[in-house]
Amino acid sequence: MKTYKYLLLLIGISILGCSDLEEAPVGLLAPEGFFNSVADLQTAVNGTYGHMTDEDFWGRKMSLPLMLRSDMVAIGDPTTSTRRIEHDEFNVPTDNGMISGYWNRVYQIIAAANQAIAGAELIGVADELKNPVVAQAYFARAFAYFHLVRQFGDIPYLDAPVTDAAAAGAISKTSAADVYTNIIADLGFAKIWLPNTQDARSIPAKSAAHSYLALVYLTMGDYPKAYAEAKGVIDNEGIYSLGLEPDFQDLFDATTIDGSKEPIFALDFNGFRDGDLGQDYAPALTGLRNDEQYGLGGGWSVGVPSLEVYNTWDDGDYRKSVSLDDTGVFNGVVQPYTVFKESGASGRGVNRPHIAKYTRHTGVTANGNGRASQNNYSMIRYAEVLLIAAEALNEVTPGTTEAEGYVNRVRKRARDGALGSTPSAFPADVSGLSKDDFRTMVLEDRKWELAFEFKRWYDIARRRMGPEVFSASGLEGAKPGFDENQDYLYPLPSDELARNPNLLPNNPNY
Repeated sequence: MKTYKYLLLLIGISILGCSDLEEAPVGLLAPEGFFNSVADLQTAVNGTYGHMTDEDFWGRKMSLPLMLRSDMVAIGDPTTSTRRIEHDEFNVPTDNGMISGYWNRVYQIIAAANQAIAGAELIGVADELKNPVVAQAYFARAFAYFHLVRQFGDIPYLDAPVTDAAAAGAISKTSAADVYTNIIADLGFAKIWLPNTQDARSIPAKSAAHSYLALVYLTMGDYPKAYAEAKGVIDNEGIYSLGLEPDFQDLFDATTIDGSKEPIFALDFNGFRDGDLGQDYAPALTGLRNDEQYGLGGGWSVGVPSLEVYNTWDDGDYRKSVSLDDTGVFNGVVQPYTVFKESGASGRGVNRPHIAKYTRHTGVTANGNGRASQNNYSMIRYAEVLLIAAEALNEVTPGTTEAEGYVNRVRKRARDGALGSTPSAFPADVSGLSKDDFRTMVLEDRKWELAFEFKRWYDIARRRMGPEVFSASGLEGAKPGFDENQDYLYPLPSDELARNPNLLPNNPNY
């Protein structure tokens, strides 16, 4: 039988639960024979989230380009694969391997969500019983499309299972505006039907849909609605069981993060590796090559902060020491970052501080350069919601103490430091800024608060900051490959265009 590969849209779905979800491999499913109960629906929904920990999605192919395209992280190992270097240098061809693998996987997530949503119609129980479960699929579909539309712009949009692969392979693009409309509708359904809390943050609750609506509106530049949604989350802080984690380090400690109130939606790696499913590549990609200090066998020194990130980040900011390692251990000797390459990298590294968020506390089962970690990756956390509210309110009503207060809550933790330590004077509370200065400040605060959490590129793109941050005065110095008429979007994969000419033309200048 011919195998159609258009978007990897599956008529059946492959189910594999992820951490804190039921694990039930059941192969390819015929929906009429499988969806008989709410438990069957939950199994299908679990598979949707299982895809998210694959190497093609958060394991490596989506997360690494987001980091490299920012102004904070550059290639450390000059011998790493060309397809990674192309993102760092903004020289991405249409056949870039990081994009093609990711594109297929994200549509597989969407296909699984569509199958679960359709399957819910086959279950003869009250909406009150099945909708809280199917709302998880609506959230997953919105989450997947939100990444796609920010990266590619106009894209194929499918909201039902594919029963005719040939027809699916001839689909045209949907405008980004219409994709956003559909994302908002899906999140609206999820916001209504998801419960206020879940057993784990890897299962979306009402707060996740509510918070993502705020972020979607912020990305669209609809600041009144972004503020309203973010304020709605803040007003329901107690009901949603949200709060700022007292010690910033605990947000990046796999042994403590499960008890934190700050993550709102997270991808949870649980220490197993099944091929490329469940492998956490962030510790390997960001860790210091041959470093002995965490017992992981070191990392690969691929994504490494620019030296100016370290030099311009105030030492009084506790987040700096949590986020960066400026020493390593080689042959039992502690060495400064100025000799990293000579001490242990064997020519495959760089003398710059490395990211510590994903290597310092990976959990007890971590091995293979940290790829079998128990890390949780916060896709959105409460501190970001506070900063969304501040940024959006400043655009609507500048100069309010309310907007200042949201930023100051986040800043207070940064200067308080580790629990029991003496607070520093930095970063000081903000007060009395003009609208423009406040906007600049809050984008800077997002940069430091969410450093290396795969957010910065999206901020650069939505605020069109490329010419500024990739200039000679930027953190990485001049990046001549950046073209503001091209590089805010990825190219559509060339193999997809070859299979389906209806997706032509490619994005501008590709």
